[in-house]
Amino acid sequence: MAAATTLHTPVLIVGAGTVGAVLALELAHHGVASTVLDRGGSDATTPELQLEHLGGRSMELLRRLGLAAAIRRAGVGADEATDVVWSRGLDRPPVLVAPRPSVSQLVQRYATVNDGSAPAEHHQHIARGPLGQVLRAAMGATGFVDLREGWACAGVRADGDGATATAVELRDGVQHTIRARYVVGCDGPRSTVRRCAGIGLEAMPGAHTQYRAIRFRSKDLALHSRGPGLSTLVVGALTLRSHPERHVWVGHLPVAAGAALDPARQLRERLGAVVEVLGVHDWDDTLPVARAYRRGAIFLAGEAAHAFRPAGDAADTGIGDAVDLGWKLAAVHHGWGGPALLDSYEAERRPRALMDRELLARVLETRRRFARLAAAGAPRDYLAGFLRQEPALAEDPGMSYGGRYASSPVVCHERGLPPVPHGPRITPSTWPGGRPPAVRLADGGQLFDRLGPQLTLVDLTDDARGQALAGVARTRGLPVAHLPVFDPAVRACWGRRLVLVRPDQHVAWRDDTVPEDWDAILDHVCGRRARG
Repeated sequence: MAAATTLHTPVLIVGAGTVGAVLALELAHHGVASTVLDRGGSDATTPELQLEHLGGRSMELLRRLGLAAAIRRAGVGADEATDVVWSRGLDRPPVLVAPRPSVSQLVQRYATVNDGSAPAEHHQHIARGPLGQVLRAAMGATGFVDLREGWACAGVRADGDGATATAVELRDGVQHTIRARYVVGCDGPRSTVRRCAGIGLEAMPGAHTQYRAIRFRSKDLALHSRGPGLSTLVVGALTLRSHPERHVWVGHLPVAAGAALDPARQLRERLGAVVEVLGVHDWDDTLPVARAYRRGAIFLAGEAAHAFRPAGDAADTGIGDAVDLGWKLAAVHHGWGGPALLDSYEAERRPRALMDRELLARVLETRRRFARLAAAGAPRDYLAGFLRQEPALAEDPGMSYGGRYASSPVVCHERGLPPVPHGPRITPSTWPGGRPPAVRLADGGQLFDRLGPQLTLVDLTDDARGQALAGVARTRGLPVAHLPVFDPAVRACWGRRLVLVRPDQHVAWRDDTVPEDWDAILDHVCGRRARG
């Protein structure tokens, strides 16, 4: 039997799923070591977690870490479309087909667009297994990640100098003590870390519906698949999603609370098809969000902070958490980030989770209303008209790429000017708190790839006057890279001559002239003190 030990680490990450792994890689990107506890086996018990949808903005963030290409190689092919088919029954013609273009189609659509409204990356579908393999290989290659497989967190408590966790090796029960400056719970909706921190959950207001997710195999549905792992069929009250494994689907259907109905019988009655049930998981649409994202040295990220699965895709919200928290922990660890930087994690990410929850709730309500209308005998043209009016069905890259930290305490917000309004397409803007425009440079490179790993001052002045500002920052120990840009495509859409970009590709500050209070600006965006 192994002996109990006491380990020390700058950051302890509890959970090695997508969010925990991305957080560890974000820390490694900034040269910070972490220990990751991986109890293993959790994904195998939840049938709805077999396929991950990574939005284009998540892929941009993962591109910074050198992961985008490997994820695409391991994921669903670029030519696979993702249409959503709405129908009153599999034996009846579709009411509406909501198109979702493939990655190849999006690449072609934006091939000649270079006004800042084109993304640097598009979405990617990938099975959880291959995604985990890519992330684990990357963690192993960094030299900064100590992955403890088969270790579970039994408890954690914060104190004045950090936090102490108790970890258990599941194979033999040996307990270990881990001292960390910070602990991050990425351990899912039943988070041990959240429970130990005494953080409660806030459910979505209103009445709630119980659902049953049934993973099954059926060759009878093969003709309805538009591509491996990409078809979504809404058949009355039943939502079906195909998966990469041949003839495998997951069906989500509302059930009465506590109902003990035979899953295979439920599917046969609704589909009129022969099915082999592979797994069952009950869930509800309470969509809880943690009341706080931090207690001292303890933080929450991913599904420990917002339990949206299996109601919908949760990867984008969680990856945003991991990147935001990762660079801020690294900044404080290296001494250039102040205490307000860690406070800003909750101020930036919790509102985002609440907004994502509202969007997901709208999708679920659209499906419920469609089911009620179909059950009431609404004609096909009426149902199609109803669906066409639903915002939840429209393509909205402006929403996925246009997220802005409107109330962040570490962003220099502008006064007296209205922000750029949100639209269905990407609106190029360097408005503080938002993502700046992605632009292809004249040499064929991508502007985002030229941004530094820490802070970057993008300088569009003719005399590169930003070099002096970056020099002032570096004399104060702040890692500000100077990036002079003379490319006309960038100048046409960036809107300001001096733009300070954070490690997560969000704008922290901008102006046309050299500011008199540059030191105060730096202190503000680095969380050292508020700007006067």
